[in-house]
Amino acid sequence: MPLTMHDASIPIFIKGLSNLSAILAKAESYAEAKKIEPSVLVNARLAPDMFPLSRQVQIAADMVKGGAARLAGIEVPSYPDTETTFAELKARIAKTIAFLQTIKASQIEGSEERKITLKMRGNDMIFKGQPYLLEFVLPNFYFHLTTAYAILRHNGLDIGKMDFIGNL
Repeated sequence: MPLTMHDASIPIFIKGLSNLSAILAKAESYAEAKKIEPSVLVNARLAPDMFPLSRQVQIAADMVKGGAARLAGIEVPSYPDTETTFAELKARIAKTIAFLQTIKASQIEGSEERKITLKMRGNDMIFKGQPYLLEFVLPNFYFHLTTAYAILRHNGLDIGKMDFIGNL
């Protein structure tokens, strides 16, 4: 059976976000156990010119909700970027997963050739559906998931590859 656009998107997005939520729950417990103000971790960065953990989570969620919506040919939901706590970040992820679960395979199938136009930094980026998913959405999603993981690992959270990958 060939890999479908749905197979390569929605389940992957949900699994990655679910794993990220579990990592955030571990980070919340870690902060409590070590008496670290949670905002220290939520605002932590790997480098001064990189976004903090909170923004990494927001972008990861935005990347997949936008990707899924565009592939399905529906309007992209808009979420304000106001999360400042682990609970709020986990709620953002849960809301994104709930949205992803509303998208049916039939809405995405056949989107390989769908024209997708993004406005980025004042320019139009034009993709066909399959390169949009494989060369833009998935790499960006994994970049922000990995960066969120790395921020927390760098700050002492005891997580490993299986936390990132999740159950196989």
